[in-house]
Amino acid sequence: MELIIDNVSKLYKGKIWGLKGFSIKIDTGILGLLGPNGAGKSTLMRILATITKPTEGKVTWNGFDIIKYPNKVRAVLGYLPQDFGIYPNLNAIEFLEYIAAIKGLGGKEARKRIDDLLQVLNLTDIKKQPLSSYSGGMKQRIGIAQALLNDPKLLIIDEPTAGLDPEERIHFRNILSDLSGERIIILSSHIVSDIKASATSIAIINKGQLVIYSSPEKLIIQAAEKVWELNIPSKDLSKIRNNYLISSSVQNKNGVQIRLISDKSPSADARSVPPNLEDSYLYFISTQREQ
Repeated sequence: MELIIDNVSKLYKGKIWGLKGFSIKIDTGILGLLGPNGAGKSTLMRILATITKPTEGKVTWNGFDIIKYPNKVRAVLGYLPQDFGIYPNLNAIEFLEYIAAIKGLGGKEARKRIDDLLQVLNLTDIKKQPLSSYSGGMKQRIGIAQALLNDPKLLIIDEPTAGLDPEERIHFRNILSDLSGERIIILSSHIVSDIKASATSIAIINKGQLVIYSSPEKLIIQAAEKVWELNIPSKDLSKIRNNYLISSSVQNKNGVQIRLISDKSPSADARSVPPNLEDSYLYFISTQREQ
């Protein structure tokens, strides 16, 4: 399986570029799409899901142009948008049966698939309650279930852990890892911890442009010697924030221990520390802003 995004751009009204010259080649595994809110992640995913057409460029799925032949990818697509709508008067079984029918699934096989998904996503006990009674996290799990109904070969998930509690987020990451065999999964988030737990490759996007596309390991290596830790008095924190990008700060008895991103040592007291994925993400975003 292969998904190729070739020089894709999207121009909105007011001459605003949602995407500009975006190009990557994606193979089987989990691609983590990272970027701040408004970076263009949702625009890209809507194009890949054949909901929106690009202004420029081409997308191919196993050699087929999905703009010209959208049904080639729709037949194997699972999609969970960021703003997922439900029918509040239906219960989980009724809703998933309705979505299954839309996808051309029916009979005993569809019902078994629905039962299996409800069990995996911890929804069996409430499957006959109306969706209007569900919490935000429960509705999100229903959204995940509908995306998985047709056992998709291309699974596109936009901000999937919004509304999930910590235990549910870990459970969802485990589900993704189990699914990541012979398929392509594109997982979009602005939360680095959601990506680092499961992604086999990462694309950082900002202002509609691809900043970097690499494995998590290589991203971390490229941010080596760019991360520093030091202790400062609490009164100096605001001044440091104005001059450096701080990735974390922790109060202690000596003031504040901060972790910051910089090409050079910020002071004689600073010590170089190994970067983590969040440090690397902040480093590449800040480098693009400087450029």
